[in-house]
Amino acid sequence: MRHINIKVTGKVQGVFFRASTKAVADQMGVKGKVKNEKDGSVLIEAEADSQTLEMFIEWCNEGPEKAKVEKVEVSEGELQNYNNFVVIKKNLLW
Repeated sequence: MRHINIKVTGKVQGVFFRASTKAVADQMGVKGKVKNEKDGSVLIEAEADSQTLEMFIEWCNEGPEKAKVEKVEVSEGELQNYNNFVVIKKNLLW
């Protein structure tokens, strides 16, 4: 199991990016969370095996149909052992 942080920039808010990310994560068995950032980006924390995470990152580079992904930054993080994948609606405690 690996934990990665993914920052997606471009036209990624208001295009169902978070909801689509959750659907794809659930389908792939990825655990973690996704939220919109004030700067217009989307921040994702994801946990799964390396092969699954590579496929998930590939999807993040495309995003949903109406998204225009300009950049995807990936960094390693500390394993949080999430139970599921959730969409954070507001900037609550992250």
